[in-house]
Amino acid sequence: MARGNTRQRIQDVALELFAEQGYEKTSLREIAERLDVTKAALYYHFKTKEDIVISLFQDIVRPLDELIAWAAEQPRTLETKTEILRRYHDALTRAAPLFRFMHENQATVRDLSIGVDFKDRLVRLSELVQEPDLPMADRVRCVSALFTMHAGMFFLQHVDGDPEEKRKAALEVAVDLITQAHTGHA
Repeated sequence: MARGNTRQRIQDVALELFAEQGYEKTSLREIAERLDVTKAALYYHFKTKEDIVISLFQDIVRPLDELIAWAAEQPRTLETKTEILRRYHDALTRAAPLFRFMHENQATVRDLSIGVDFKDRLVRLSELVQEPDLPMADRVRCVSALFTMHAGMFFLQHVDGDPEEKRKAALEVAVDLITQAHTGHA
């Protein structure tokens, strides 16, 4: 098996186990057993559970960094802000297991350096979807638009319905919030 595939398998299995039994209760030995590899083979790629989590975050922050860089170069229009939401929605969808891990292990993530790094990116993203001269209620709408997509991912997972329909609904509400904030139709 190619090295890249092994790394990805380790990340996937680790996320599965973290979801099943929690980060703190999962050991490297259990990850190796689930993969049917030796601990030495696992250590070749990752020395600690934290190394696995950091690698997962690095995989998700690259698209966020690209989104932030792109957004910073665009005109500060409603269309740009709507596109930011669409692209962020796509990133959330692709990284759903990692975002679920973050949500369910907030204390652990907060203790890791990556938690602060991710928070900084989210703050920067929120700055890019709002304007400082907007009334406070509209600024809150802009920030809420981003978190609406998080809420759609986490809190609607236990609500009956098609997962894709729920994701689309969360994006629709987020776009509505941004539109209200920037058109004065609150």
